[in-house]
Amino acid sequence: MKNSLWSIVLAGGDGTRLRPLVQRIHSDGRPKQYAVIVGSRSLLKQTLDRSALGIPPERTVVVATRSHERFFANEFSGVAKVLIQPVGRGTAAGILLPAQWISWMDPTATVAVFPSDHFIADDAAFMREIHRVAGFAECHPERIFLLGARPDSPETGYGWIEPGAECGDRDIHLVNRFWEKPSPETAKACMEHGCLWNTFIMVARVSTLIDAGRRALPLLHERLTQIRSCWGSDGESGSIERAFRSIPEANFSDSVLARFPSLLAVAALPALTWSDWGTPERVLESLRNEGLEPGWLASPLPALSNQDRVGLETSA
Repeated sequence: MKNSLWSIVLAGGDGTRLRPLVQRIHSDGRPKQYAVIVGSRSLLKQTLDRSALGIPPERTVVVATRSHERFFANEFSGVAKVLIQPVGRGTAAGILLPAQWISWMDPTATVAVFPSDHFIADDAAFMREIHRVAGFAECHPERIFLLGARPDSPETGYGWIEPGAECGDRDIHLVNRFWEKPSPETAKACMEHGCLWNTFIMVARVSTLIDAGRRALPLLHERLTQIRSCWGSDGESGSIERAFRSIPEANFSDSVLARFPSLLAVAALPALTWSDWGTPERVLESLRNEGLEPGWLASPLPALSNQDRVGLETSA
């Protein structure tokens, strides 16, 4: 790649929908990204290790939230920067704050954005795909490239992407339309018409992300750019604090992606296991499919649907 590839890891959310399951594993109130659900590493640590297979930790920026500080220990080793939000203001601020920081360090950078609550079975193949898409992002710097997963159900909890014309490759397409968490009827129609789930993993030139944020959320953009005057000084944390007092809460998918589908392209993930571990049901489905049985499965489970309980008992 001609330009440096950077990683943004989103670790600021509270993970309320997965809290019942996390509480069965950890009784200390930690959010899901700090939970060890399978294996010996937290979801956040797994995300950082996965990213490091293709992007050096010294080009990785993590966004965290101050209220989670007691869970930070040993999570962020070697990363370039951990940006601490005084409060959560949604995924728009969570993406655009580190995008600004990276642009000050490396104005021509390409960035890959990773949520920290995903389950991916083949990390190496996944990061190869990230590098492939990053190459297209360099050739098409005006676009934000989303990674789309092929659906197996009319899921209403995901965003949906309608692919359009090819964008230089049979597996990469322009985006005709984007729906964020549609109705059951719309999700069913999306699935029937070959639409993809939005994984919320994206790759773009950092300047493209920032410009999309400026157009969609001018007040947020203005507040974040004001932080630069104090960057790297004793006043850095105070400048972030002041900015976040007046930053509007906004979801990047609703406020940016859904508003500007003409900026978007989508790459279909190759045949690898991907799941957004946003709910207990999704976690249990992944564990069943992969034949994984972490020790906490022997403990009483949180409130789940009868279908999930039956499925779990069958797989055991």
